Amino acid sequence: MAISLDFLKHLDRMNLIINKKVTSNYVGERESVYGGGGLIFRDHRMYAPGDDIKRIDWKLFGRTDELFIKNYDEDKNLTVHIVLDYSGSMNFGTNTKKYEYASMLGLGFAYVAMKNNESFVLSTFSNELEPFRARRGMRQLAAIFNYLNKKKPAGISRLDESLRKYRKFINSKSLVVIISDFLYDLDEIKNVLYRFRNHEIKLIQVLDTSEKKMDFDGDFRLKDLETGGMLKTSISPFVRRRYLDLLAVHNEKIEKACDEVGAKFYSVHTGFPIFDAFHFILSK
Repeated sequence: MAISLDFLKHLDRMNLIINKKVTSNYVGERESVYGGGGLIFRDHRMYAPGDDIKRIDWKLFGRTDELFIKNYDEDKNLTVHIVLDYSGSMNFGTNTKKYEYASMLGLGFAYVAMKNNESFVLSTFSNELEPFRARRGMRQLAAIFNYLNKKKPAGISRLDESLRKYRKFINSKSLVVIISDFLYDLDEIKNVLYRFRNHEIKLIQVLDTSEKKMDFDGDFRLKDLETGGMLKTSISPFVRRRYLDLLAVHNEKIEKACDEVGAKFYSVHTGFPIFDAFHFILSK
């Protein structure tokens, strides 16, 4: 693991920026829970005159041509659950490894939760789920940091199975942050979204810059980091366009599936400055 103590120190030095630009939005969502328009999405209902237009689901309007209001449950006790994909495929990276970038994002969420005195926990999955107990405070953040510094990505990813097991560790309305490359079958992703639909869900896709742009040409031997299998392939302009089109369609389907349960989907790549990513995700 390549995360050093300097990263945590930098998080601390960035406290003012995070609080003013990022945490202010995060806290605003939390405060609005008490008025019934907050973090924990429940369902939709038809718009009625006098409703707050800020609660209209405009994406749903775009699909149905009908005005719907988002309903939320009131819940003053938020627990932040951060779940990282630590399968072999996350060990890929042309500069920064995907798992390193994902871990820094996870630590960022843990840091924001700690600053807001929320309970938080970070767990990982690949072949098996490694869950931990949610706690508050700096000791919990330090334990997560030490765990990630010892943890190595390996094995085959079992998203649906792992998140099914994780569901039993959530005993109250929560913010569930799942960080992965999300290069899974869409039905598997939908199963996860459905399972956590009564909670606030953020899916964060982390791709390597080369996976996001595929800006190279020629003949290659590709190794599957989960199974060890090898594949010979040739990258041409046609193949690149086809790949990028398929990736865009896949991500659009994930975003649509998220919209249906009130979840949020974000896609970042390892060439995106990490604190810009925090701002993009938490202030969107």
